[in-house]
Amino acid sequence: MTTTTPLASALHALQDAVETPRRSGTSVGTWRWRVRQRLGSVRDALMSESSSAQDAWLAARGGVTLKERNGLLIRISTLAQQVLEAPDLERVRHDLRRLIVDVNHHAQRIRDLAYDDVELELGGSE
Repeated sequence: MTTTTPLASALHALQDAVETPRRSGTSVGTWRWRVRQRLGSVRDALMSESSSAQDAWLAARGGVTLKERNGLLIRISTLAQQVLEAPDLERVRHDLRRLIVDVNHHAQRIRDLAYDDVELELGGSE
């Protein structure tokens, strides 16, 4: 059984929205609004994440992921404005694709941190 996180769902919806004009001929205004809404969902999902690492060696990694998350939130804010106003939609689309990749990498680091935390609690393989 695979569970989908709110962040994964939001990223999937954003990916679909970014690619929509190429597939269906959606109007530019509709595309801009849809992408802006999906960016808001990704932002909300990132804002709701928390790091529960308690051990010192994990806390440092947790701090790095927090800084990374804050950087992603800044990029989302910047892109949200560009989506509505930028004349070069291909450049915006490129930046959105890069953001999606980076948020996916961030989510993987959060999962790795959670796994390491549980492994530490259970004693690991040593």
